[in-house]
Amino acid sequence: MFAFSQWNAVSIAARIASAMLLGTVIGLDRSAKRRVAGVKTNAVVCLGSALVMLTAQYITLAYPGESDVTRFGAQVISGVGFLGVGTILVTGHKVRGLTTAASLWTCACIGLAAGAGFLAGAYLATACILVALHLLPKLEAIAFRHSRCLCVLVEFRDGKSLDLFLAHLASRKILVDSMDLYSDRKRDIPVIAELVLKLPGPAGDGRTWVSEFHQVSGVESVEIF
Repeated sequence: MFAFSQWNAVSIAARIASAMLLGTVIGLDRSAKRRVAGVKTNAVVCLGSALVMLTAQYITLAYPGESDVTRFGAQVISGVGFLGVGTILVTGHKVRGLTTAASLWTCACIGLAAGAGFLAGAYLATACILVALHLLPKLEAIAFRHSRCLCVLVEFRDGKSLDLFLAHLASRKILVDSMDLYSDRKRDIPVIAELVLKLPGPAGDGRTWVSEFHQVSGVESVEIF
């Protein structure tokens, strides 16, 4: 891989091709999951980042002592954030797109590595990203099933209903780790509570607990978040 750190036509072509390939691989994975940033976005981000590093090295070689190659990469790492922000969506109490934003940022870093000639690191990082996107969610799901914590969003008819709900939790030996209260005037819901609960046993998928909470008097709706 050290041969690709040399400045010649073969090395430049290998860096650009590697960046395009690795960005496409990550993009295909995101597209398969119907994410907003797919093949084109990831491939172009990775390719553009590689071109920035190649341009920085070219300027350094063409104008010795007049350019700092690290400054170009730093601007890419911070500047690609605007793409990530565009993929993050907040709908109600849920935030979506964080993984897509993170993969875009990492894709830019892979492009910088490929553009700098550090192809071994670029390929290894791509493999690690694919592992993280596929294996870690499965481990996370296992951890959630065995966790005793449950986060729920509960809508109440009134303040008295909230008191009844808290009394029900106490009777079931369920601890309230945290609770945020607010209201939704547009939908005429006077009390909404976001609760982090510590259950007496594993939460599982949470559906059993949601069904139970629905039966408490004054509870309009219960949703896991």
